[in-house]
Amino acid sequence: MDPQLDPMKDDLPLMANTSYMLVKHYVLDLDVDFKSKVIEGSIVLFFETGSQHRKNSSTGRECCQSEFDQSHKMRASEPCHVPVTNVSACSSKMEYNGFAVSGEGEEDTSDENGNHSNSEQASGISSSEDCCDRENHGNQDFVLVLDCCDLSVLKVEEVDVAAVSGIEQFTRPAKLTDVSKELGNLRNHIVHELVALPAKRWEEQLCCFTHCSQAPGCGELPFATGPWSLEIRKPGIGTPADFPHAIRIWYKTNPGGRSVAWTTDQSGRPCVYTMGSPINNRALFPCQEPPIALSTWQASVRAAAGFVVLMSGENSAEPVQLPEDILSWYYYVSMPMPASTFTIAVGCWQEVKQQSFTAAIPTNTEFSLPSVQADFSWHEAMCGHVGYPCRFQNPAVSWQAVIPHRVFSPCCLVELCEERLLPLIPQCLSAAFSTLGTHPFSRLDVLIVPSNFSSLGMASPHIIFLSQSVLPGGSHLCGTRLCHEIGHAWFGLAIGARDWTEEWISEGFATFLEDVFWARAQQLSLEEVKGQQELKALLRWRRLRDEVQNSEEELQVLRPNKESTGELSESGASVVKYGLKAEKIFMQVHYLKGYFLLRSLARTAGEASFLLSLRKFVRKFHGQLVLSQDFLCMLLEDIPKQKKCQQECLKLE
Repeated sequence: MDPQLDPMKDDLPLMANTSYMLVKHYVLDLDVDFKSKVIEGSIVLFFETGSQHRKNSSTGRECCQSEFDQSHKMRASEPCHVPVTNVSACSSKMEYNGFAVSGEGEEDTSDENGNHSNSEQASGISSSEDCCDRENHGNQDFVLVLDCCDLSVLKVEEVDVAAVSGIEQFTRPAKLTDVSKELGNLRNHIVHELVALPAKRWEEQLCCFTHCSQAPGCGELPFATGPWSLEIRKPGIGTPADFPHAIRIWYKTNPGGRSVAWTTDQSGRPCVYTMGSPINNRALFPCQEPPIALSTWQASVRAAAGFVVLMSGENSAEPVQLPEDILSWYYYVSMPMPASTFTIAVGCWQEVKQQSFTAAIPTNTEFSLPSVQADFSWHEAMCGHVGYPCRFQNPAVSWQAVIPHRVFSPCCLVELCEERLLPLIPQCLSAAFSTLGTHPFSRLDVLIVPSNFSSLGMASPHIIFLSQSVLPGGSHLCGTRLCHEIGHAWFGLAIGARDWTEEWISEGFATFLEDVFWARAQQLSLEEVKGQQELKALLRWRRLRDEVQNSEEELQVLRPNKESTGELSESGASVVKYGLKAEKIFMQVHYLKGYFLLRSLARTAGEASFLLSLRKFVRKFHGQLVLSQDFLCMLLEDIPKQKKCQQECLKLE
């Protein structure tokens, strides 16, 4: 293993070789079992060849229909594996060059937790440099590396997307240069055409992903698991372009996996939810964790009747009744997002129904920005992100101050949520809209999570987790925390950090914006706003001073990667500096230093001008990953007279 990715160090390794192959879409098909505390099923990953290693020629683009028909005839002679119902029956394996290979009749050598790994397998984990050598020299098998931890991988197989009925529309003329690889090239060509569909055809694309994910397997792939990764190969395939671009992985989670929390809610009912842990979702499903790996997803999740499945999804899922008293829930996301933002919560949640009140929309013109109408011309600008159904380009939602929202909680907290939380949501959403404009996401669920939740809140696409601690007392704690998490819709989700060590891009902005949003939600006068924010600044300064005096200096730096910020290895792997350091999760330096930097810039530039710059920044960079300098340079260009900001902007430590 590359010593730079040593999991025993404080740095969190992101091992996926995204420069070679990039996941464009995930299809998850999962069952939640509360008796065994396991989530199991399959995930299908659809890839494109990575930007660093695409073939110069457009291989596969000149295939004619007759060749497609011929390939269907040839397929009859290939081994074809239909997905099995009992996945554990396929988990037996034999060793092949350090990789676990599914095979029948062999003794299962997995450990008591079902983990298919041993010392021989671990030693077979290749460094990113090894992968690069294999690609360049072409005399060894290419190895696909995914981020994976605390998972039992049972089987990996190539998916025969060419077997899907009606897929002929994606087999436009493509020249297949090697007869022996004809079917593989055809399948990869189909996936390429599917992921390249324009944004306006997203519904058709989603439907095709569904059908392709249900296609039969056409050959098992050797794999190996290590402490932080899953490595997959196909014998005889030496380049990413020829590696299968649609693979299915059968797996199950570990009851003690660090990405999920099995517990009981405040009413004593069992539940499970994903945690914002340092390892993100790699103990929930095999994925690509580097932020650059933006992808869409869809998921079907089954649980016993009585349980509600909430998830990061654009749709408000309605359950489908299945036999044996099982409910199936389906969600999808059409905006490419990092896999780390995927969130799921399954429990006996009860929806807190809306009451007949009217949202109080801020009208204090003394403190408000110019109206949204005044900057409607921004909607005409072209977006800088990859194609997807973007709300910023949809005039029908550009005036939507309050997006559809729901609140869920354990039954014992429903009344408290109805009294304290529910009335605040439209006020906070309206305040955020008046500040930054179009909401990046079409809807919002708010869930009161169990008492073992380790923070006050966590934001994910379309869903916010809130601690029960924000409910008691007055509305201030609940409102400010809600505003903080709503702020993450723009900073942290719609705009992400290209380097996770720059947490301040998410947390600093959300901390700064929570004050702005909450002041507008309360419709305070300018004098009241100033008094409230000065008091908060004083309390935060004292907290920051204490933390700086009692923590390691290396953990206080906003850009710990310094001149290497945003850089990736040749394979696309990277590390999160100090991502595994235990003390770091209890620190708020990135929240507070980022907040004070933005507060200082706002006071220097003038708050109204600064907030307009934030709105412009959101308009320009939504759907993209950024570094600190992207914001700071835009701010300096936007306010050229404020040259004295420059020195302050560049001091991020």
